[in-house]
Parts: sequence; structure tokens; C-alpha cells
Amino acid sequence: MISSASDRQVLLTWLRDREREMVDLLDRLARMESPSLDPASQNPVFALLAAELVELGFLVRRLPREASGQAPASGHGMGDHLYARPAVRVRGAPSQLLVGHMDTVWPVGTLSVMPLRQEGNVFSGPGTYDMKAGLVQMLFAFRALRAHEISLKVLPLVFINSDEEIGSHDSDRWLRLLSRCSSRAFILEPSYGAGGALKTGRKGVGHFTVTVQGTAAHAGIDPERGASAVLELSHQIQRLFDLNDRERGITVNVGMIDGGLRPNMVAPKATAEIDVRVPTMVDAQQVEAEIRGLMPIIEGTTIVVGGGFNRPPMEETAQNMALWGDAKRLAGELGLELDRAIVGGGSDGNRTSQYVPTLDGLGGVGDGAHAAHEHVITSYMPERAALLVALLTLP
Repeated sequence: MISSASDRQVLLTWLRDREREMVDLLDRLARMESPSLDPASQNPVFALLAAELVELGFLVRRLPREASGQAPASGHGMGDHLYARPAVRVRGAPSQLLVGHMDTVWPVGTLSVMPLRQEGNVFSGPGTYDMKAGLVQMLFAFRALRAHEISLKVLPLVFINSDEEIGSHDSDRWLRLLSRCSSRAFILEPSYGAGGALKTGRKGVGHFTVTVQGTAAHAGIDPERGASAVLELSHQIQRLFDLNDRERGITVNVGMIDGGLRPNMVAPKATAEIDVRVPTMVDAQQVEAEIRGLMPIIEGTTIVVGGGFNRPPMEETAQNMALWGDAKRLAGELGLELDRAIVGGGSDGNRTSQYVPTLDGLGGVGDGAHAAHEHVITSYMPERAALLVALLTLP
């Protein structure tokens, strides 16, 4: 049992002595390219994680995706999800949830143009920061607990999904189920910024489609008989951009537009795809009402709005901030500096936070998520694993 700051220092030293092992395991995981829309590519990652967890005394289940579940717009398949719990458990004991994902944004073959490399304590490559380093830190946290014969009073449940980078559409049902039966959730997503801040807040993420129906006509002979969907959409796009409010942290971006059939034809249809980020549920409701309330300006056109918020905001609730307070205190006992941040990107923490106190950003420290310079600082990996151990031992 960990009962003092000196006990935590012993664990930190043990983990620091295994930094090379952590990097080697990260190297193995990162070499297994595992994009979201290629389920077969994820099987080696699943097998490696499952074998590690079984060795650590966990029972592992493969949770198949729902055949009728929402598929990505591309129509490609999605992979299965991994669930694990200790093989030996006390019935009725409280549980805590650890969440990660095995999928990445990088297609198979990226390693040929963006190879893994290490320079000093910087380990670079696709999927290292987002978020395979977090998975490695979790495994070594469990290794440290086993090596020091530390039993947890709160049962750790592990959930690693395969569709986080495309919105967690299928795994959302498992996240809701597991969150409801847990007392807290730790999200192994990468930390924020050079100092590795934990994430105590995330903006909610919405995706909307605005479709304008107009009336076709010959653009040269009788354009007055038509009603241009493209022109109407241009008016609505300006209205949408007017919803941006930097002071409130609201962003509305029309990122894609499509419309018309031919240059010599008054456009009968036009569409826009919109990304929306909001810091609170109140903001989400207000912005969604504004978008759904768009009214046409040009006679003869109609507007249909589809989509919505697929990830609610992760707000800095009292429960979330209490968990942050524990992390800050424990980091101090480990001799580590720790800060917090609110970020614009979404994660599975957005969902768990609706049901249970959640702390996000417990994964790797580095930079370059979804970018060519993706990397982790390897010297932070033992420290973050030690922090996770300390959090797992909370009553």
C-alpha cells in the first residue's frame, strides 16, 4: 500500500529505471499502424495490449462493434473494442475507468514517409503522441503496482476503443455504460503544451450540414425563373460565421461547401458542412438553436439542417476540479510540476464527464497530434506513469 510521499518516490525511481523498456514498447506499438477505418490493421495492437493485460492479471474481452451501429460517412468498417478488468476482484467494490484508443489518424504506409526515430529524449512518429504513449504509461503503471504488490481498493476497468478519431460513434454506448458504474475516469489522451498540462475542460464538438434547395433554370435564357441555392447558401454562410464569439470561446466554421450542377444553370441545390465548438452545454443549446433556426432570404429556396453535437462539452465541474486537486497534490508529492488547461479538441472524456468525475490528458507529453512533427518526450513517460499509479490508489 502506498501511504506516503516517500513510497511514491520509490515507485517513480522504479519507473525511471524502466524508461528504455517503455520506449521499446512504444516503438513496437507505433510500428503497428492502426488507422480508424482499417479494422484489420488494428488487430496486432489489440493482440499486444491484450497479452500485456493478461500477463498483468486482467481478464480481457473483445467487444464487437454493433453491426447496425452508425458507420463513418466513408462507409468503411470499424474495428472492435477492448475491455479488461482484474481477474481477481471483490464483488461490490467500487470501480474506476481508464480510457484510451488504439486507432490513429494516419493511414497504413505513413511510416515509409514519416519513420519512427529517437533523438535524445524525443521519440517521433505517427501515433506516438496521440495516443500510444498513453497506453504504454498505463501498462507500466500496472507493472509498477504488481512489482510492489500494491492492491487497489477501487477496481480498475480498462476500455480501449478503435473509433475515437472518427467520433466514437460505436464505442459511445460502452463509454456510457462503463462511466455509469465507475466512481471516476482517467483519460489517457496526450497532455497539453510543452509543460504537459492535464485537461480539465474540453469544448463540445458539433457537426452540422446546411442544405439549401433552390429552383433550377437556364442561366442565360431565363435566370429569373430560378432560385439559386448557391446564392442563398452564401447568405447563410455569413450568418453562420456571425455566430463566432471569441470571448465566450464559441467557434463556428464552415469548412466545406458544395453546390450547383453546371456553370450555365441556376443552382438547384447547395450544401455546407459546419464544425462547431462550445465550452458549455448552455452554449451548445443556444448555438444549435441558432443554426436550426436559419431562415431563407431568397424566395423559392428552403433550408434543411442536419447533424448535431456528437460530443458534449467537458466542463470544469466541481467533481472534475476535485479530481484535478488530487492530481496536483499527488504530483507535488512526486516532485513534479503540474498545470491544467481547457482545450478545443474533443475526446472520450467529453462523454465520461457527463456521468463521472473525469481527468483527461494523462497520456504522453510532447506535441504534434495529427501533424508531421508528432512526438513524445520520453523522460516524462515514467513520471506520468507514476502519477497514474498515485491516482489509481486514491480511495
